[in-house]
Amino acid sequence: MSIDLNTMPKLGFGLMRLPENEGVIDHEHVCRMVDKYMDAGMNYFDTAYVYHGGNSEVAAREALVKRYPRESFMIATKLPAWEIKKESDVERIFNEQLERAGVDYFDFYLLHSIEEGNNYDVYVKYDCFNWCMKRKEEGKIKHFGFSFHGSPELLTKILDDHPEIEFVQIQLNYLDRTNPVVRSQELYDILHERNIPIIVMEPVRGGMLAGFTPEIEGMFKAVRPEKSIASWALRFVGSLPGVMTILSGMSNEEQMNDNIGTFKNFEPLSEDEFKVVNEVTDKILEIPQIGCTACKYCCDGCPMKISIPDVFRTVNTLRRYPDDWRSKNFYNGLVQRSGRASACVACGQCERVCPQHLPIIKLIKEASEILDV
Repeated sequence: MSIDLNTMPKLGFGLMRLPENEGVIDHEHVCRMVDKYMDAGMNYFDTAYVYHGGNSEVAAREALVKRYPRESFMIATKLPAWEIKKESDVERIFNEQLERAGVDYFDFYLLHSIEEGNNYDVYVKYDCFNWCMKRKEEGKIKHFGFSFHGSPELLTKILDDHPEIEFVQIQLNYLDRTNPVVRSQELYDILHERNIPIIVMEPVRGGMLAGFTPEIEGMFKAVRPEKSIASWALRFVGSLPGVMTILSGMSNEEQMNDNIGTFKNFEPLSEDEFKVVNEVTDKILEIPQIGCTACKYCCDGCPMKISIPDVFRTVNTLRRYPDDWRSKNFYNGLVQRSGRASACVACGQCERVCPQHLPIIKLIKEASEILDV
């Protein structure tokens, strides 16, 4: 069954950064956000087995599945390679996902975070591509694809080997077009040339493209003073042909209102606005930043309970705003509930799961030299 891009909402609700209250998902808040999103005529929800420590799929059940007719929404989830230790784990995880989400089938099902090495090898070892196609034949999966963090060369190989793939989810934003690790422009070109629908993740790069120095923000505001900085990142991706749905991990109603406003009456970037985005990109690349997208894959297995993305966010903020006292205050509050950067034992667990392939051990040590003084 092919996918009609015209029936897909341009904005997808990513359930990876849901609002929390004292470390627990705030279900009442999530329900309000789901209602607002559905009322806007949008209905694509993206979750995964590992999001929120395994509670994201449950949140989808409580806020969405129990409260809306099944045919009124689409739900996507993902099979995590790093949780598969033996062949039977694939079936076990899938059945657990159906139970967690409270559904009989998933509209979109993805092999999670394919890249060179471990993840891809696991999916091949346990024949997960064919396993998913069998579930599709049974009606338990409507559309099958994968999320991707690997090289253009691996993407080409997989698409050649598996013409059954219906869509691919990639990290794509204006800052990562020429990123030598992400190589998102090359990935986009491969998929677009093959007419494979693209789902975009990290369009605002984990919030990094939502706020800048006054100089950089002024470049955007001079052209569209009424638009948020984040809306430029979303409009950039939404202007690209072949993009099916753009995921935003919205954490509050303010973000949702802004994003719905961007997509409700969507305006593609004009030629002059594309020029502004390119000028801003050049400016941003002059500022050294840690390329963390706050996916939090590194957090669950950290033996010292260091909130690594929050540490990196603090460092990045200080690089942009050296005199901002709030960053140090934020870090001082952070270490009341999680480990200090200096507590890192260099076990390497974080680096093994980082989709951005960051040298986290080295970066945490540098962060400690800045923050733990």
